[in-house]
Amino acid sequence: MRGTLYIVAAPSGAGKSSIVNATLARDPQISLSISFTSRAMRPGEENGKHYHFVSAAEFERMIGEGDFFEHALVHGDWKGTARQSVEPQLAAGKDVLLEIDWQGARQVRQKVPGAVSVFILPPSRQALDERMRKRGQDSEAVMAQRLAAAREEMLHYDEFDYVIVNEDFDTAVGEMCAIFAASRLRLEPQQRRNADLIASLLAPEN
Repeated sequence: MRGTLYIVAAPSGAGKSSIVNATLARDPQISLSISFTSRAMRPGEENGKHYHFVSAAEFERMIGEGDFFEHALVHGDWKGTARQSVEPQLAAGKDVLLEIDWQGARQVRQKVPGAVSVFILPPSRQALDERMRKRGQDSEAVMAQRLAAAREEMLHYDEFDYVIVNEDFDTAVGEMCAIFAASRLRLEPQQRRNADLIASLLAPEN
């Protein structure tokens, strides 16, 4: 049985990575696909854990060879999901989560109509601004660019199946887990998962 592809997107500062990591810790049935990026590694990040870090030239070579399941230019840097990171796991029946932006999400939905997509919103613009500033990694000019980009990202929230407002972290994680649980109870996956049981229950009496 083919696995389910989950897409999670959010503006920078909405708490996407924290929610995803907490959800994955609760739900071992889902594996996170590690994206490729051409941006520089930030303090505390590890290659192969947070991203696969490559040069822009290498990323563009991979684009030319059709290596990406989806890719987009985000804040001046390339980000993308390699096909080999996703397709083999789905084919083996494993659920895979993509933590990507709206552009990548749109590409994936076109290729995988059965994907389940989730968008995370901050509780307010003020909260978004405060969360981004707490990182302390960017200049005011870069911060202004990121806030503008966040608004652009949020304009696409209505393209997703589910929306979570990250006002209370534990509540948001619980809602994410509920989405995953509910998606596994949909008719088609349940029919595939329980084919033998359903056949025996519906068999005519002798």
